[in-house]
Amino acid sequence: MVKVYGADWCGDTQKALGYLDAKGVDYQYINVEQNQEASEWVKSQNDGKERKPTISVGESVLKVPSETELESALKRQNLIS
Repeated sequence: MVKVYGADWCGDTQKALGYLDAKGVDYQYINVEQNQEASEWVKSQNDGKERKPTISVGESVLKVPSETELESALKRQNLIS
């Protein structure tokens, strides 16, 4: 399962969501501005910072990943070829 933690106004979040949509990858989007528990989880993964997007792909946690980093993580989980 892919989970994207971000914010609606964040360009990097929107770019990641667009990439996942284009690749046909199912994901859960969690807006950290509307979910305090998710915000705290993101901060725990990023040394206290709320970096957007933070994306979990299987066991991997990606912090503001490049398209290449996201693609590699998706391939490792056999979510894309």
